[in-house]
Amino acid sequence: MENEKDEQPSQRKEHRTDAFATKFVDKTTSWQQKASRRATTKNDPPQPAGGLDKTPIPDAPPGYTLKFIFHRANSLPIADLSSLSSDPYLSVQLHTDRPSRHKQDPHTRFRTPTIRKSTHPVWNCEWIVANVPSTGFKLKARIYDEDPADHDDRLGNVHVHVDSIHDNWPGIREQQYKIKKRMGSKRAYFIRGCAAMFNRNIEMSGNLVISVQMLGKTDVGNNGGRVWTIGPCAWSRHLSPMIGRLAGTRDPDQGKNGTKSQRYNFQAYQFQFAGPVPPPLYHRYVEFKPFVAGMFNDTSLRGHILNRALHHQHSRIYNYDRTTLYGSFPSPSKDTSLQFLDLVHRDHGGRIYTYVMTLDGMWRFTETGKEFGIDLLSKHTMHADMDIYIAFSGEFFVRRLKTPHKGPFDSEQETHPAADLDGGSPPADPPSDPAYYALYIDNDSGTYRPSAGLLPLFKEFMQKNLPGLKVVTLDCVADADRMGKLKREQRERKKAEGNGTVVLQDDGSSLSSSDEEELEERVREYVGNEGGEGTKKETKRQLKREITESKLGAWAHRDKERQGTEDVQDGDEKEGRDNGELRQEGGEMVPKANGGFVDAGKVDGRN
Repeated sequence: MENEKDEQPSQRKEHRTDAFATKFVDKTTSWQQKASRRATTKNDPPQPAGGLDKTPIPDAPPGYTLKFIFHRANSLPIADLSSLSSDPYLSVQLHTDRPSRHKQDPHTRFRTPTIRKSTHPVWNCEWIVANVPSTGFKLKARIYDEDPADHDDRLGNVHVHVDSIHDNWPGIREQQYKIKKRMGSKRAYFIRGCAAMFNRNIEMSGNLVISVQMLGKTDVGNNGGRVWTIGPCAWSRHLSPMIGRLAGTRDPDQGKNGTKSQRYNFQAYQFQFAGPVPPPLYHRYVEFKPFVAGMFNDTSLRGHILNRALHHQHSRIYNYDRTTLYGSFPSPSKDTSLQFLDLVHRDHGGRIYTYVMTLDGMWRFTETGKEFGIDLLSKHTMHADMDIYIAFSGEFFVRRLKTPHKGPFDSEQETHPAADLDGGSPPADPPSDPAYYALYIDNDSGTYRPSAGLLPLFKEFMQKNLPGLKVVTLDCVADADRMGKLKREQRERKKAEGNGTVVLQDDGSSLSSSDEEELEERVREYVGNEGGEGTKKETKRQLKREITESKLGAWAHRDKERQGTEDVQDGDEKEGRDNGELRQEGGEMVPKANGGFVDAGKVDGRN
């Protein structure tokens, strides 16, 4: 018995023909697959891989809803020698053990705004995520210094590990996490090290302060196998004058004497919708050309070059520079719809936009056109940032309705475009009720080819996140004639109206509290103790014009400006929409959509 136990089964030595046999089996399998594809009838020709993917979401027990709060960081390295400071922001990814439908599915991501010229930035940004499993999560936070003229330098990493979550989990309250320098910019830390040699108060290691609150169990429905963003509904408008010059797009400005001046500008927009995105909205890129797979998967040499180029283009288009406007709303509301209408200039100018909706509900879009520059910068691939899977994509435009209680295709309904309707732009103030507007949105995207059968479901999701706005969906195939007619009318209106002055609601002030203090100081400087009350009011109005209409606050021209008598064109912030906290960055002036400038500091209200 012992000899039998000691005996091991003999293994046959590998023969060199074994490898050929394996290759032969693989080759025959490939031949069989090709033969089955060739057997397809002519009436049903083979389609390229991609488009709608019906893979279901894996079943999983419900998880928890968490609120992440990114408070602040301290002692960051100096990345900009010119300012001896940094422009830091956080890029965050959330990892869980939830099984994904495909390994190429993008992670749940979040980005904070950029804080200008600070090594001790304060964000206080909230991010609410649903269905985090009881097995915990891993949060990867990367701190970057934004540099619009070059690549962004990484300043360090922070990883937060939580092994388990339960009903009584206490959460994390303003916990400091040491920033790991290993993957940070060597140049930035070298500068900090040199500064620390001469100043003992400078620390070499920084910290990131994070809180995590547990809000309760998530009602998952049929979404048990994924994590999604609930809120807040953050929005941003990104201005790119240099790209605007390349693309040939202009942003209008109304002068003091009614004259129009136009500056080159290209605008990109982002809007975070409240999830979850309906599970059937799941589309993969279409391999309509041999190089496409290599481009998305970053495999071949040509694919790698295109992949890097599109990633870089996306980061430049959607970067947060000093002119970026951004804000947020706690949840979808009428104010959310009005903010969207303001971003797309409502019904003015016959604009058509290219859009992509990500799997986590991030809506990205830019104006599209037949011009080479605009067409090049409005590709769905660029908007998706090379994501292999997205929810939906296509084009859209907005029209104003004559009668809000009637449908857009009602026989008695008129729209602008194409009809000239009173009571809106141009030239009057637009209606403040979203019911006066219709969003026409289609699935015209050759990159992902969204399924027309899912347009009703997509419409339902859009209406949920843009309350009060009428949503009309168009199939780029079945509704090709109607869609073509509508888009031709949009282009004709664009030729007729051009990029003229956009008139927005004008109920508030464009000045921040710090600007008001500066304004009062300037008034005292000019008027002194001898001026009367009337002189003070007149001077304050003139000085306010200087702040709101001068890009750099050029006080050198103030003597000439004081001769003006026109009233200041205030900002377009709406006081009744306090849920949308507008933040504008930097210390320079930002061009307003309706002409003039607003100070790119922190402005309370909504743009």
